Amino acid sequence: MDGGGDAALFLPALSHKDSTSWWDVVNESTTWQDSIFYTLAALYGIIALVAIVQFVRIQLRVPEFGWTTQKIFHGLNFLVNAVRCLVFVFRRDIQNLNPEIVQHILLDLPTLGFFSTYVLLILFWAEIYYQAHTQSTDGLRPAFYLINGVIYAIQIALWLILWWKTVPIMIILSRMFFAGVSLFAALGFLLYGGRLFLMLRRFPVESRGRRKKMHEVGYVTAICVSCFLIRCIMMCFDAFDPAADLDVLDHPILNLIYYLLVEILPSSLVLFVLRKLPPKRGITQYHPIQ
Repeated sequence: MDGGGDAALFLPALSHKDSTSWWDVVNESTTWQDSIFYTLAALYGIIALVAIVQFVRIQLRVPEFGWTTQKIFHGLNFLVNAVRCLVFVFRRDIQNLNPEIVQHILLDLPTLGFFSTYVLLILFWAEIYYQAHTQSTDGLRPAFYLINGVIYAIQIALWLILWWKTVPIMIILSRMFFAGVSLFAALGFLLYGGRLFLMLRRFPVESRGRRKKMHEVGYVTAICVSCFLIRCIMMCFDAFDPAADLDVLDHPILNLIYYLLVEILPSSLVLFVLRKLPPKRGITQYHPIQ
């Protein structure tokens, strides 16, 4: 009688233990680690392929234009996702590279590239917004280059300090720097995406093209604000909580969730929303990069 009672108490406890240990089992399994990293590599490879195909389609559609904003956006998307794909293909080898700073550079550089790629959309929207209000746009491109230059310079300085001496506080600063950059990008999308969306909404002439453009801006703004805010929050956890460390092999599930939310799904959705090709001739809103 007592033995049966002990068994009844033991079985739920065992069941609870089994149900909560699967996370650790997957994280500690090299087979699961490699499977998840190869899955991420495949997803990034697909996005890179879609981006380069779209780049080629635009080039064939409007070969008379030079390096337009649209072409550069898809070209950068291809580069960022192709590099990230290679990183996850060789993820286990990268973890064993010395000096350790090489690991940080290979894992962090695509993040900077992702920032530059999507901030380009903010620049494009800001140009449209100010041109529509007959305001000068001369300072926008220099500001875009300056902001990117400062961010890359600060990150390179952090890498050099880590190369000179691995100080835990510098790793925390590096993570918080990425959090700040992500928050800055989210606010940029909220500001200029919101402004352009409201401008299109208030536009006096009702047309199918205006509604489509308004929806396009609204969708891309929501997607990009969400992904950069999620990255900001996750980087804060990564900086202070070892359990949230993304730069180790034994957190594959966390890597899968993180990169799906902050890069793979946003990139896929934005590429889908911006899939429309430009008209062949005579469009005034198709701006080449000078």
